[in-house]
Amino acid sequence: MATTAKKKTTKKVDVGAIIKNAYKEHLLLHGNEPTSVFAFCKDLKIDESKFYDYYASFEAVKEAIWSGYIEETLNVLHKDQNYADFSAREKLLSFYYTLLEVLKADRSYVMMCFKHIKKAEIHPSFLKGFKNHFENYSSNLVDEGMQTNEVQDRPVIGKRYHEALWLQLMFVINFWLKDTSQKFERTDAAVEKAVGLSFDLMGPGPL
Repeated sequence: MATTAKKKTTKKVDVGAIIKNAYKEHLLLHGNEPTSVFAFCKDLKIDESKFYDYYASFEAVKEAIWSGYIEETLNVLHKDQNYADFSAREKLLSFYYTLLEVLKADRSYVMMCFKHIKKAEIHPSFLKGFKNHFENYSSNLVDEGMQTNEVQDRPVIGKRYHEALWLQLMFVINFWLKDTSQKFERTDAAVEKAVGLSFDLMGPGPL
C-alpha cells in the first residue's frame, strides 16, 4: 500500500516586521533609540547584516513604520465594497476614521513620535513616505471631486489643494493625540467639521 508523504509547510518569517516591532518596543520601554544597530541586533539575536538587508538606518525603520500605517489604512478602505461608491467627501471621512483606528493600536508610539516634532515643523523626515502616500491619495481624491463637481478647479490654488489636506491631516492627528474624551468623541466631531470645511472651501461657489 502506497503511503503519501505529508508535505512540510514552513512559515516564512517576516524579518522586516520583526525589526519594526522590536524598534517600537525598544523606544517605548527605554524612551530613546537603541545605542547602535549592532546592539539592537544583538538583543534581537540576528546578524547586523540582516538588518541592512531591510533598512539602512533607524530613521528608515521609523519611516517604514509610518508608511505601513497608511498602507494598512488604504487596504482596509479598498476591501470595503461600498467605498468605491462614496462621494469624495465621504471617502476622506472614511480615510480619517480608518487611519485613526489603525493608529490607535500604536497610540503610545505615535504620541512619542509627535512629542519630538517642533511646532513649526510640518514635514518631519520620518513622515516622508507617509506623506507621499497621502499626497497620491488626496490628489486622486481631488481629481475625482472635480469630475463629480464636488471640487472646484481654481487657478493656482486648485493645484495645491492636496497641500492644504496634508495640513488638515496633521491637525487631525494632533487633535486626536490630545483628545481625552471617551472613545475620542471630540476627535470624531473635529474630523466631521474639518472635512466639511475643506469641501466647502474647495467646492463650487465663492471662496
